[in-house]
Amino acid sequence: MQQYVESARQALSQVNQVILGKEKEVKEVMLAFLANGHVLLEDIPGVGKTTLALAFSRVMELEYKRVQFTPDLMPSDLTGFSIYRHEEEKFVYQQGSVFCNLLLADEINRTSPKTQSALLEVMEERMCTVEGITREVPRPFLVIATQNPPGAAGTQYLPEAQVDRFMVAMTLGYPDFDSELSMAMSIGKTERLDRVRPVFNGKILEEMQRQIHEVQMKEEVYRYLLQLVTATREHPYLTRGASPRATIALVKMARACAWLEGRDFVTPGDIREQFPYVVSHRLLPNAAARMENLSRAEILADVLKTVPGPPMGVKAR
Repeated sequence: MQQYVESARQALSQVNQVILGKEKEVKEVMLAFLANGHVLLEDIPGVGKTTLALAFSRVMELEYKRVQFTPDLMPSDLTGFSIYRHEEEKFVYQQGSVFCNLLLADEINRTSPKTQSALLEVMEERMCTVEGITREVPRPFLVIATQNPPGAAGTQYLPEAQVDRFMVAMTLGYPDFDSELSMAMSIGKTERLDRVRPVFNGKILEEMQRQIHEVQMKEEVYRYLLQLVTATREHPYLTRGASPRATIALVKMARACAWLEGRDFVTPGDIREQFPYVVSHRLLPNAAARMENLSRAEILADVLKTVPGPPMGVKAR
């Protein structure tokens, strides 16, 4: 196990040399991949979302594809289609963009609901159905989706069912002054992406994902996790709390967090660390929260503050 953990940490180190000053966010993307989940990034243009996806694809030797989700993007562009070949006198299937290991779905909230639903099946099932035939996509299959801020020109809200399929959601935001200064001073030299070297491949990533499932959690830790999730469903400032899928995602992310720290057991601290990333995008604040200008982060901070943790010393078994 320790050898794989060291490889994951080396991969993180390489990506952090490309995405400066965003160690926390880079770690969350890595944890989502280790937990075999998808990532949603909501951000303004130009903060490094595409570079982030490219860096991860190179350091993990994953086949990478990028799709711009414009309004005219068709479901067949993602899933593939059949074309008639005269020389063979038959229809031949042409694979779509989802047949890769890491898909960057750029500006996902600009395309039509029909295209979004085609991506939804692949995200959930790791399979796509074309002309009545279901085909598996390569393993591992991971999605980094970016969306423009709601209300931006040419955008629409993502269906709630699709948002719920993302294991974590976050915002990269602007870099701090020193990181942006370092980035500016390196312009004209070797591109930082060119420095990224493969650390492991997709097969190793699948083995890491298997090891994540072996990380243990004690019943008291499970109960604490579920109490946090349940508290979002009863919170006075929320119309809708986290779904049971959020519970599953939080278990996986907490295990991945413990594994990356070199532990074979989950602590309450792992759960508290991952809770905002897993739950925030699944919540629907009510009118009272909007009137008081309360953000989702503030509501989740209140949940973490009010829900008591398990007894000290609780680990896993």
